[in-house]
Amino acid sequence: MHRQVKLFYEKLAPTSLTPPSLHVSRAKGPYIYDFQNNKFIDLIAGISVGILGHGHPGILKAVRKQLKRHLHVMVYGEFVQSTQVRLAEKLIEKSPAGADCVYFVNSGSEATELAMKLVRRATGRSLIVSFDNAYHGSTLGALSLMGDMRFQNTFRPLIPGILRLKYNSIRDLDKINTEVAGVFVEVIQGEAGCRVAESDFIQMVRKKCSETGALLVIDEIQTGLGRTGTFWAFEHFNIIPDIILTAKALGGGLPLGAVIASSKLLKELAVNPPLGHITTFGGNPLSCAAGIAVLEVIEKENLLEQALDKEKFIRKYIGAEMDTFLYGKGLLLALKIGNMGDAIEFTKRMYKSRIITDWFLYRDDSIRIAPAINMNQKVMQKAFNCIMECLEVPV
Repeated sequence: MHRQVKLFYEKLAPTSLTPPSLHVSRAKGPYIYDFQNNKFIDLIAGISVGILGHGHPGILKAVRKQLKRHLHVMVYGEFVQSTQVRLAEKLIEKSPAGADCVYFVNSGSEATELAMKLVRRATGRSLIVSFDNAYHGSTLGALSLMGDMRFQNTFRPLIPGILRLKYNSIRDLDKINTEVAGVFVEVIQGEAGCRVAESDFIQMVRKKCSETGALLVIDEIQTGLGRTGTFWAFEHFNIIPDIILTAKALGGGLPLGAVIASSKLLKELAVNPPLGHITTFGGNPLSCAAGIAVLEVIEKENLLEQALDKEKFIRKYIGAEMDTFLYGKGLLLALKIGNMGDAIEFTKRMYKSRIITDWFLYRDDSIRIAPAINMNQKVMQKAFNCIMECLEVPV
């Protein structure tokens, strides 16, 4: 065993007892290389982070330029930093009318935490609604919104005042009333195996929030920035949220998240008391420079269209029979392997074939397919050749 691999197991806190432990040497485009120079096709992009693949020249150029200017100078919101201002302008341009203000944070989990505080502060109410099979992060507040008690039970007591409803159940939405501060929802549930919301359901969520004064928070942490074929996934449903959460792809491989809402709403965290939310590294200048590059490349290369075109390519390539087992939208997909084997074991087999995929927290019968949206079809076809071959042999 290589010394660094041995130290990885000894010195780094584990998230599980069986990590894949790929010893990364370098990464470029759709590939990750190990120290034996084996080349792996990355079909998950760091769990939807590397939306432009690894080492995109536009991102690297922007980061190098910012490195020469400055790194951290002050906690978020105190000094004027041009990369933050420019990225905020670009995000607002892509957001609905009224979403004219951005609060930068470190991650998706922190975006969720900020939004939980914001809906309570702005409405004066305490009850928050989430849905079964939801995943909004792993901090205590986000964990309290999680839609699977297996992950919650060990960490109780959680934050009180959370009401969990059934996803895609219009009848359950009658429980949204004037006591609810905010409703947190994913229009495509990532960890449920890319479960797409029914249009009538999402429309009714918006209607109930408008009627009761609850704030609608759409979690775009994994779906945002074009992964589903529109810049925001909620655009597929013709709704406008009160608050948008985003992260993952936003930093182009660097840590960055954001909460987007009206300036009136976000100003609530600046008074009574001031500093209602404080973050040291939120809006880090390197991350924001990378984020600007990500948005520029997406626009320049028409990558929104590519996400949908590549979904069509995948569905056509795997054939009509397998297409019925493919869930999701754009390049946020889940392939159900069903009785062909356990997803964790199947993922291990894929690693041996030098294809990187993953499973889902709430779906142990499906594998994750969320590559960079600029992955070329030749590489994608090679990866799916391998998937189809592995599916033919029992795990």
